[in-house]
Amino acid sequence: MTIFHPLALVAGHNANNGFLDRQYAGRAHFIYNSLGHNTMRLKRIATIAIAVLALCSSAMLLAQGLPIAAPELVGMSGQRLSRIGEAFTREIDKGNMAGVVVLVARKGHLVYSTALGFQNKQTGKAMSKDTIFRIYSMTKPLVSVAAMMLVEDGKIELTDPVSKFLPAMKGLQVSVPKADAVFAKMTYTLVPADREMTVHDLLRHTSGLAYGEITQNAPVKEAYTKAGVYRTSIDYDARDLSPSDEVERISKAPLAHQPGTVFEYSLASDMLGRVVEAVSGKRLAEFLDERLFKPLAMSDSGFWVPGDKLGRVAEPLPVDAPSGKPSKLIDVSAVPNNDSGGAGAVSTPGDYLRFAQMLLNGGQLNGTRVLSRTTVALMTSDSLGTRIEAPITPGEMLLGTPGYTFGLGFAVRQGPGVAGVPGSAGEFMWAGYAGTYFWVDPKEQIVGVYMTQAPSPIRAYYRKLFKQLVYAAIVD
Repeated sequence: MTIFHPLALVAGHNANNGFLDRQYAGRAHFIYNSLGHNTMRLKRIATIAIAVLALCSSAMLLAQGLPIAAPELVGMSGQRLSRIGEAFTREIDKGNMAGVVVLVARKGHLVYSTALGFQNKQTGKAMSKDTIFRIYSMTKPLVSVAAMMLVEDGKIELTDPVSKFLPAMKGLQVSVPKADAVFAKMTYTLVPADREMTVHDLLRHTSGLAYGEITQNAPVKEAYTKAGVYRTSIDYDARDLSPSDEVERISKAPLAHQPGTVFEYSLASDMLGRVVEAVSGKRLAEFLDERLFKPLAMSDSGFWVPGDKLGRVAEPLPVDAPSGKPSKLIDVSAVPNNDSGGAGAVSTPGDYLRFAQMLLNGGQLNGTRVLSRTTVALMTSDSLGTRIEAPITPGEMLLGTPGYTFGLGFAVRQGPGVAGVPGSAGEFMWAGYAGTYFWVDPKEQIVGVYMTQAPSPIRAYYRKLFKQLVYAAIVD
């Protein structure tokens, strides 16, 4: 008698990566009934396969858009994955967050998904897996992919100066700090930039630009405040400016560093979005919709939420419990004056899972290719090297631990060690101000997506908690 390996059953989905055909469920039942009384372990495996196949053969499509598999069939423990829900339920019960959605995929299959707590605790609306979240800086990987599409189109080279597309960004000055040992104060001098910033610099945050919310360079912070790209009343919100006004105002502010010398998280992705618009002749939202969102069936992703979907938007707790500060997030109910490539997008966990799985697959999903495999490889390689300083590394920013460098839109893990969280060399990730987080591990073939709306100083703790529980569930 031939006994099918359980993974062979899971592999029986169609060429478009859809659900398993009904015929495989029939085969699983045949296998089960053919096993002898003394093969209970194989019967248990077959039972799992039957349940998975029956569910997968349903005509109803998952919102997450990936075929599902029992964790055991792709080398993970369902019992161990359940600890994720238990851990975050405790945090919700403590009042540290309103709710959360978590998705875990391995080997192209969804193996764990849960929606916990509240989408809006004030109204009592429960969290659901199709909830829409403000993803803030998880917009950056999206606009980075958009820029690399134009590189593949032959319309941009990474070494192109930004001023080629945004003329106002030519001839910028740099605010250079100098410590005065006698009077124990910092003074600043304006000097010309040694060279122009490039598209490459925008992608790897080495342009000399900064964030008013983060930079310690006083003249830069002051200039950003005057320009309206930094507001003390709410973080990461410059939606009132038109794209041309944003570029013009930023061009009048000094740079915080000489281009190409220091990694500093910044408004670079916003400027990258303006480059995409200048090259494509289209609004950033329109370009991403045509070239990324529609091809990948990311139907709930964009830069604002239409009226008929506003009831699905997640809201934070009014006051963040760990910090005691009011939670203030951007208004996504109206069309913004500019589409912020650094912090402006909204998405669902399922949409972002499809985006991340596309990257894991080398630029394609369900037979639709949006990037070359070689482009994804470049984006997820170390782009800082030893010549670029990183006073605060990407891993320290997101997870509070070293061990990560930066590629073109993603933090990239340098080795299995150093970092204080499990993972693999070549793993890449990013996160968002309001609590969202994702990572892709090509070696382990894992994608993790975590979404909440909790702009809390302890958000790095939750990212690490999620990550370590996923790796603890790997049993193959």
